[in-house]
Amino acid sequence: MTIRVEQDSEVTIVTIDRAEARNAVNPDMALALFNAFLAFERDDKQKVAVLTGVPGVFSAGFDLKWAAAGAGDTWFAEHDLDRSFDGRDDHPRKGPMGPTRLLLSKPVIGAISGPAVAGGMELALWCDLRVMEQSAYMGVYCRRWGVPLIDGGTVRLPRIVGHGRAMDLILTGRKVEAEECLVMGLANRVVPDGTSLAAAIELAQELTRFPQACMRADRLSAIRQWSLDPARALAGEWRSAETFRAEGQAGAARFASGKGRGGDFGEI
Repeated sequence: MTIRVEQDSEVTIVTIDRAEARNAVNPDMALALFNAFLAFERDDKQKVAVLTGVPGVFSAGFDLKWAAAGAGDTWFAEHDLDRSFDGRDDHPRKGPMGPTRLLLSKPVIGAISGPAVAGGMELALWCDLRVMEQSAYMGVYCRRWGVPLIDGGTVRLPRIVGHGRAMDLILTGRKVEAEECLVMGLANRVVPDGTSLAAAIELAQELTRFPQACMRADRLSAIRQWSLDPARALAGEWRSAETFRAEGQAGAARFASGKGRGGDFGEI
């Protein structure tokens, strides 16, 4: 089994387990990853997912040995995108690395140990948050072999780190250590080696404590605003006010009763 799925209370943990190939993802694994995250999306009991690899390696990217054997026209046609593509779960499309074309309604946290390079970096960029170990690193290593970023890398990387930094990484393919990833926003947390999964699960469990409809609405508004002008983005954001009726009034009442004063996140 090269893709493992486990549940820890309301957190789904998806693990890439092919250490002998540095967690390189082949088409069967991509399909398994895709299906794992569709199942997570459709399970109302699961609130946050964590994507990780076996200790010491997140993913070295797409399986180039498989590609060298001949990624034929059928494979390319399978991943072609037509004008109906909108990224939503009502028209799910599988990317070469699996879930990278899905726009889920719930957050995913990447727990990164060792390399997250080439397509593995694109998987990491797809996550909402990235927890990296001190010795972990990223990089567009596929630059060396004439393999382009076709799984969201040229779209998500500039949006996360800015155009100038993205051009540096895309053009040079250089190694980016965890501390530099933290400085440029590629990593959200840097933790000691061997602790990324535990730290990511702890972070995921923190997110499960919040009123979910409001958090998800804010998350999707932040994602969707990229394609909109400010006026349309503000109109889209305002639709999130509907969640106030479901969650916000009760939350306001808890605050009025004395909860959460001084920024306390304890009893919410």
